[in-house]
Amino acid sequence: MNVSHRFVIVTAIFVTCLITANIVGVKIFGIGSISLPAAVILFPLSYIFGDILTEVYGYRMARRVIWLGFGCNLLFVIIAWIGKILPPAPLWEWQEAYKNILGYTPRLLIASFCGYVVGEFTNSFVLAKMKIFTKGRWLWSRTISSTIIGQGLDTVIFIVGAYLGAPFFTPMMILWHWLAKILIEALATPFTYAIANYLKKKETIDTYDYDTNFTPFSVDIG
Repeated sequence: MNVSHRFVIVTAIFVTCLITANIVGVKIFGIGSISLPAAVILFPLSYIFGDILTEVYGYRMARRVIWLGFGCNLLFVIIAWIGKILPPAPLWEWQEAYKNILGYTPRLLIASFCGYVVGEFTNSFVLAKMKIFTKGRWLWSRTISSTIIGQGLDTVIFIVGAYLGAPFFTPMMILWHWLAKILIEALATPFTYAIANYLKKKETIDTYDYDTNFTPFSVDIG
């Protein structure tokens, strides 16, 4: 498949949402007695654009973008770590603030990367399979169902891995985080429809993954 500028734009937005969400994810905000990572506002956008990639271009192309996002996020983390260990200038007073925000702990990184890989690939797999089962109808059912499963796995892996044992951690944090992501996906359904239909029309493509190898680790790049 020739890569169009539209595919590049969607990929860029996907990766930007992912990396930005991981930056703001260190902030925990509260609504009453509910504590949530700030990334709950932004991270679902990466799933929405992941849905669009799978719906229009298919699982194989989405798989490439998922791994691209993983690689870009890893590169960001490495660069942030190098920035942390560089000796601060005498007049620069924000070394501790930098370390607190961008000095990711190994636990947080492992939880984030594991949640991302499991959640994104599950989301894409469910959507692709449901597209075949529904014969391309009821996009809303595919996007919401794949989000319920993919975001559910992502949320459990990340919240438990990153925050279990923290003073603000409660099992309800997982539930509220998950429900917030599903709500955002549901509210964004008209947006998802509009973008997916626009891309299908402009790209003259609507991929069905009948013969796709669904392993996340396929080396097929043809």
